Amino acid sequence: MLQPAVALKQEPSAAKRLRPLTDYSGSLGQRVYQTLRVAILSLAYKPGEILRKPDICDALGVSRSPVADAVARLQAEGLVDVVPQAGTFVARFSMQEIREGAFLREAIEVAAIERVAERITDDQLQLLRRNLTVQAALVADGDTAGFYATDAAMHELLLSFTGFPKLAQVAETAWLHVNRARQLILPVPGRVQATLAEHQAILAALEAREPITARTAVQHHLRQLLTYLEPLERERPDLFNPDKTP
Repeated sequence: MLQPAVALKQEPSAAKRLRPLTDYSGSLGQRVYQTLRVAILSLAYKPGEILRKPDICDALGVSRSPVADAVARLQAEGLVDVVPQAGTFVARFSMQEIREGAFLREAIEVAAIERVAERITDDQLQLLRRNLTVQAALVADGDTAGFYATDAAMHELLLSFTGFPKLAQVAETAWLHVNRARQLILPVPGRVQATLAEHQAILAALEAREPITARTAVQHHLRQLLTYLEPLERERPDLFNPDKTP
């Protein structure tokens, strides 16, 4: 049975970990779901940590109903585990799910980059250059969270350049657990700088309009994730669920 992570120090309050509902749009239930989801994906709530619904209700100023509905949606996505008689816990990582998500991500992005390299426009290249300029500035400032958001925006741009409007949504669902796991490795010394260099190699291949070179650059970039996470699974078993690991 899933057990809560051992708390070595007092965790921040829910109010400090949840973004205000005014940051989001939609119904009350949708906004509660979004702020909880962002907190889990950003690791504001750690894998294995208990989600205390009364604290969440107090922090957001809402009743239990929208919080319960949000938890049900998060459970369906595999982001939380509801354990009878024990509570609701942030799901630990599963290497099986991460490997599957990484496989799907590579399949989608490799196909996308080959298509984009053959038809990318000068305006699209300019958008990518601007994005990488911001990435470089964030690296220089040591802003890992900002870099992560700009990194995600770059990948969304590349998918949008395919001309397939539904592709980004399919991709986001496919690698949900991969994106959460990526938060673990960006603070690793040198990883953000290496990621920026990998992005620059992808841009260079697109500027040269070379599909094969672009494919190789994307594959190299995406495969770095598992090289970092597989050792981390051994070093931090408290973050991973051994019951789901092959």
